[in-house]
Amino acid sequence: MYQLKDNKKVSSTTRRQFLQSSIAVTGIAVIGFPGIVRSASERKIVIRDPGGPFTPGFAKAFYKPFKEATGITAVGVQGQHEPTGLIRAMVESKNYTWDMALLSKSSHQSLVNIGYLEPIDPKGGPGPQLSQIPENMRTEFLMGTDVYSTLMAYRTDVVKKPPKTWKDFWDVSAFPGIRSMRKHPFDTIEFALMADGVAPDALYPIDFDRAFRSLDRIKKDVDIWWTGGAQTSQLLKTGEVDMLYTWNGRAQVAIDDGAPVALNWNQAMWTFEGWSILKGTPQLDLCREFIEFCASGEAQARYTPHVAYGPTNPSAYNYVDPERAKVLPTNPKYLKNMIEVDTDYWGKNKESAGERFQAWLLS
Repeated sequence: MYQLKDNKKVSSTTRRQFLQSSIAVTGIAVIGFPGIVRSASERKIVIRDPGGPFTPGFAKAFYKPFKEATGITAVGVQGQHEPTGLIRAMVESKNYTWDMALLSKSSHQSLVNIGYLEPIDPKGGPGPQLSQIPENMRTEFLMGTDVYSTLMAYRTDVVKKPPKTWKDFWDVSAFPGIRSMRKHPFDTIEFALMADGVAPDALYPIDFDRAFRSLDRIKKDVDIWWTGGAQTSQLLKTGEVDMLYTWNGRAQVAIDDGAPVALNWNQAMWTFEGWSILKGTPQLDLCREFIEFCASGEAQARYTPHVAYGPTNPSAYNYVDPERAKVLPTNPKYLKNMIEVDTDYWGKNKESAGERFQAWLLS
């Protein structure tokens, strides 16, 4: 049902030496999260997840049943969005606040490029559950856990003439309303290009000069630059903004809570995210056991009442409520109108694009 480019291991590139910044970031990680104390005999893994609806969803789907089935404690810790800097600091300092992390495919690739993740397969190869995940939804270093899309969401009580395309979203005169956009180049750049007339099948390689010229046109009309998915759910629920783009699962939270919000799947971007293991963690074998458990279709189905993302194991749909299946992005009704994110491209360009984007915001 899904077509993704073949995943290939990217050879290591020269690693930047940033010992001082690594120490600083690690300090932030230690301050920002509760201390994790493990005895020598304790079987425990600590896992970064995005928080929000993932907290109850992953607890029910993975953490609690994994403990019951294996005796291994899995602790979910909410971490910052796209936490590649924190992971690099942990690996370099060997100070593992986390053993694993839920990462986007793009972020995972940027860490693969510098050799900071462990292969997810045990030496004998993938187990029976992991083998059920389509090969285009897992890589050597990432087990796809959910398919998600970034799409337009708007308040139906305010926006009577909703934008249907990114060109419409950029047209603040014809489609008035308080806008919020993501404070990150992912998706933002692609949407800026489509707003400027670039065809969806011609987005990559990205013309950054053109994208930033497009962003220049809307910058003064962006009231809030959001930094996390939970923030977007709240913005929609409270009516602080009239329209924004966010992950479909985060917008669905607002809808499920009764907010008058509608979704526009046209020209949405889609990809997947999943579990990766930090290079050098002393809990490597336990992490791999956890990944095999999470690959189960029955386990993945358990998070869908909480997180409206599409399971990667096709057998999960044997357990997903049919009504809930209608709001998952892997629904063919929506998928045909969405664009696949070129995660290999972003894996190579994430840092330079991020630096340019932050400089543009400050300009």
